[in-house]
Amino acid sequence: MRRPLYAANWKMHKTGAETHMFFSEFLPAVSGREDVEIMIAPPFTALADALEADEDGRIIIAAQNMHFEAKGAFTGEISAAMLTELGCPAVILGHSERRHVFGETDAMINKKIKAALEAGLQPVFCIGEKLEQREVGNTETVLAEQLDAGLDGIGAGDLGELVVAYEPVWAIGTGHTASPEQAQEAHAFIRAQLEKNYGKATADAMRILYGGSVKPGNIADLMARPDVDGVLVGGASLEAESFAAIVNNG
Repeated sequence: MRRPLYAANWKMHKTGAETHMFFSEFLPAVSGREDVEIMIAPPFTALADALEADEDGRIIIAAQNMHFEAKGAFTGEISAAMLTELGCPAVILGHSERRHVFGETDAMINKKIKAALEAGLQPVFCIGEKLEQREVGNTETVLAEQLDAGLDGIGAGDLGELVVAYEPVWAIGTGHTASPEQAQEAHAFIRAQLEKNYGKATADAMRILYGGSVKPGNIADLMARPDVDGVLVGGASLEAESFAAIVNNG
């Protein structure tokens, strides 16, 4: 059985003080969900605060990005070693905003995934199509290309605890959510592609998250689908009550 994973991506929100306040409200609200994993990705400046606030280690604290080089003249960047020294065990890579706002390529994301795995970090590897790609029927082509390129040169034995997150770009922050049927269809295709590349056992064990305007009101329908193993939540994860409702109702 794949253990459900509820992940929060706070993007460029929350100071350290706000992070402590969130955890003080959120942790008691999800104390009964020991059967799931919960991940929160605060901004870099609040990572230490999140690790401190999570006194019992209940939450997987993830970074939102990292560079693929170990060190160098990369102003504003963070390395895998910096994250592991801090005590951060996971990192989100390939998010659509990194791809489409900051110009990250599949080749760059592949390097980041390899660097994260080498450092012992758990990657949450994001893939997803734009609206125009879906409208012309290219969803599966785009997903296969992003998945294959992102994992190029990585063998089944090297994948570790890598998680794939399907995020249709047209549904991120727009209020438009892929229907549970659309999410299941995409997830089933991703799992079939993983089986093609890595074999059935690896594909069956790998968790695939859905991301894109996830809310307390649609979480139950999404999580009822056989290939939806969790969610990557943006805006609805910023309020403790809202994210707790997603975790508790999924």
